[in-house]
Amino acid sequence: MPERVLDVTAGERVEAHRKRRMADEVLINVGLGEIRVAVMDGDAPVELVLERTSEDDLQVKTGRAGHSLLGNIFYGRVQRVLPGMQAAFVDVGLSRAGFLGAREARCLCELTGLDERTLPPISSCVTEGEAILVQAVKDPIGEKGVRLSANVTLPGRLLVLVPNQSGVVLSRRIDDEMERERLTAMVSGLAERFNAMGVTGEPAGFIVRTAAMGMTEEALMEDARRLADDWAEVRAIQKKSSPPSVVFHDLDPVAKTMRDFVSMDTARVQIDDATAYDEAIRYCKRAMPHMAERVSLYNGPGTVFDQYDIDGAIEQALDPRVELPSGGWITIETTEALTAIDVNSGRYTAATGLEETSVRSNIEAAQAIVDQVRLRGTGGLIVIDFIHMNDPANIEKVLATLQEGFDKDRVPTQVSAMSEFGLVEMTRKRVREPLEKLLTEPVYGDGRPRMKTRGTVANELLRAIERVAARYPGAPISARASYDVIAWLQESHPRLVESLQARVAGPVRLEPMCGFDREQIDVGPQRP
Repeated sequence: MPERVLDVTAGERVEAHRKRRMADEVLINVGLGEIRVAVMDGDAPVELVLERTSEDDLQVKTGRAGHSLLGNIFYGRVQRVLPGMQAAFVDVGLSRAGFLGAREARCLCELTGLDERTLPPISSCVTEGEAILVQAVKDPIGEKGVRLSANVTLPGRLLVLVPNQSGVVLSRRIDDEMERERLTAMVSGLAERFNAMGVTGEPAGFIVRTAAMGMTEEALMEDARRLADDWAEVRAIQKKSSPPSVVFHDLDPVAKTMRDFVSMDTARVQIDDATAYDEAIRYCKRAMPHMAERVSLYNGPGTVFDQYDIDGAIEQALDPRVELPSGGWITIETTEALTAIDVNSGRYTAATGLEETSVRSNIEAAQAIVDQVRLRGTGGLIVIDFIHMNDPANIEKVLATLQEGFDKDRVPTQVSAMSEFGLVEMTRKRVREPLEKLLTEPVYGDGRPRMKTRGTVANELLRAIERVAARYPGAPISARASYDVIAWLQESHPRLVESLQARVAGPVRLEPMCGFDREQIDVGPQRP
């Protein structure tokens, strides 16, 4: 097992930095139709990740039905180049061609002397019929195909390998200057040795991940060698393949969770599926052996999410209104351009006057905003309308609360000063689709902006059936839902129904109900 750095002073600084961002616990819930991950801070979830595992023809063709395409590398062929759109469509073997923008194709440009801020013509990057290596950076949504990039990278636990580029880039979350210097020197030396020895077969650089803080050169070298081996395998598969084909699959969801969310500071990982547990242990033994003893198989009642009511937190994350302890509330509304958050004090009035009322409501709101933005996976531009305050010291208190909260966030976030109108602008990097987009869809003419998708309700129905089956072993079960939810299961995803029947002891009867709302379900033992 790689040793930690021995510099006590540097180690203490790094340890303090990490504790601001450590996860107390990671919960992995494996259902029939989706895998859900909750990153916990005490008893509260601070981050939720969802990956659907139901049948999808886009993903069946990759050989791994139902998992996200993110991180997969394809050997594709350019179908069409559209100069007017500054984009190209690339056949990567899916039912729809992938989209490659000029920005993501820039590394293929043969023009010289271009300013870094100048977007090259797409026709100078790719030509129709050309075979190129691309990576999925955004899953297909609706009628849109997978979004691609020619900037191929391979992520490890500590480092990210960047083929065909030189240099070392550090995560912005590593903010201790001495630690940055130490890591830069070590990883630069690694990159130079790798390139001199031709380990990757071509020039390569590295991105240093936050998890690398405090790690020894041996640990970094081990991660780099593993990535170099993976890249050599990608190139070997590419040489034997004809486009379109998949040349690299990123890790399965459970192993990916272990890589991206679990660190030396994670106290425990709980998983409620035996197969997924075995998968996590295998990954630990290969990449982080010290963590294997902290991974446990959850055998309690219900799912691993039930012990902390994570489903209740998810429902809250889909509600535009969030109540505050003193009686106020915040309203969160997301549009195409930005997310607007409005703070209201409600009927709360402090005994010391209006200013104190505003300060207390705003501080409570700032704490709730941090929690909800992280939980919902909100990214992009966020504008917060705080209640007006006159005292600059109070304004600083509110901003400090907001900033301290986001200091624990692993996603890069920038918070601006408060304007004279009480507005605070902030940006948060988009790292995945927000929960709202994953779980709901727009509603037109129904008086409400969004409703849960058929797939979301169907997965809730499957979980409810398994809970009832555990409570009444072997009993026939009646599961009632709206016509479109039952049709989603029986007609579009019959394998899920087959898997459900194999997992529960008694027969399950799916009943479509014409009077049910989309989000309404009813599950229980069948009546005689």
